[in-house]
Amino acid sequence: MARVLFINGGSEGHVNPTIGVVQELISRGEEVVYFTIEAFRERIEKTGATVLTFDGKKFIKAFISGGRNYLLERINGLLRTADVMIPSVLEQIEGEHFDYIIHDSMFGCGRLLAQILKLPAINSCTSFAQTRAGFDNMLEQLSKNIPTEIYDEYQSLTKMVKEKYGVEIHSPYEVFCNPAPLTIVYTTREFQPFGEAFDQTYKFVGPSISSRFIQDNFDLAAIKGKSPIYISLGTVFNRAIDFYKLCFEAFENTNHTVVMSIGKQTPLLELGEIPQNFIVKNYVPQTEVLKYTKLFITHGGMNSTHEGLYYGVPLIVIPQSADQPIIAGQVANIGAGIQLEMQSLTANQLREAADHVLNHPSFPKAVANIRESFQKPGGYHQAVDEIFEFKSQI
Repeated sequence: MARVLFINGGSEGHVNPTIGVVQELISRGEEVVYFTIEAFRERIEKTGATVLTFDGKKFIKAFISGGRNYLLERINGLLRTADVMIPSVLEQIEGEHFDYIIHDSMFGCGRLLAQILKLPAINSCTSFAQTRAGFDNMLEQLSKNIPTEIYDEYQSLTKMVKEKYGVEIHSPYEVFCNPAPLTIVYTTREFQPFGEAFDQTYKFVGPSISSRFIQDNFDLAAIKGKSPIYISLGTVFNRAIDFYKLCFEAFENTNHTVVMSIGKQTPLLELGEIPQNFIVKNYVPQTEVLKYTKLFITHGGMNSTHEGLYYGVPLIVIPQSADQPIIAGQVANIGAGIQLEMQSLTANQLREAADHVLNHPSFPKAVANIRESFQKPGGYHQAVDEIFEFKSQI
């Protein structure tokens, strides 16, 4: 039995794919200590892991303080989280022994902690992976006309990390992507842009979909046999009253049953009168509902996209932020759905897009192909096979 230190951020998209991995590690005899924010404690503890937490509010404050306009500002924000993450982790595990570390590809200073603790490291990548060359090219494209003070701050922050923690940072890529000798990517090479560019240290294990351990009061019997349209903008940027009302307008006078998840930030009362053919909830057990769904209208987060395609559901993707436009582009590229823009969207456009996806035979064919490729690799079972193979060589 080995002891595993797992470092993650505090968001659904980064935590959920790791739940099955942690369960599987523990079922195979590993002991897992998992760092995340308090909101995920119960979910992770149910896997059998020991949960330690860091201050999520301080983390977000430090990250956002780097700035939001340029990629290098976000990298500076990640560097600013070092003073939140590193002392908190080191203090809470003082005197403990670990055999290896698994860290998130983006949040939590994973690469820095691996070097400080001198532990063999595994990178947990919940979005698309990035090669060093691809990232450097993107950074160069996005850094035109960037103010010099942003570069100056990057230099001073890397200097601070070296002086304070004894770790040298050689490139922004190390900060943003946390490369490691093994990277577990929760998608397939077929869905990953430029999948052939990644060497064998990247293991594409497919979507990691497992039980979420969340109690809910959703009546699945209400949708069985009705093949609903399911609408969700995810768990972060989901306060979108105008969009939800636009969905009412698009589908209220149709024969579709519509399930809509509006998140915890939107009170149901603010939506006004809900059409009879709609089931609207603050929370919906997504993977369960998708088993009965004929069309998924989504923001295009990696988890939601994977889950929709894994269960064979065509998509309409309306990206909101982050990597979602890239994910939406990939969905369109493989023919498994279409992309719409939130800013200019009308009820007529949404209804016509839904009719097009539901009635055109190319979409179910493309979805069936990607579904097969998603289900084949093995998800979290394959991830742990790769981790054990790596462990046997260290």
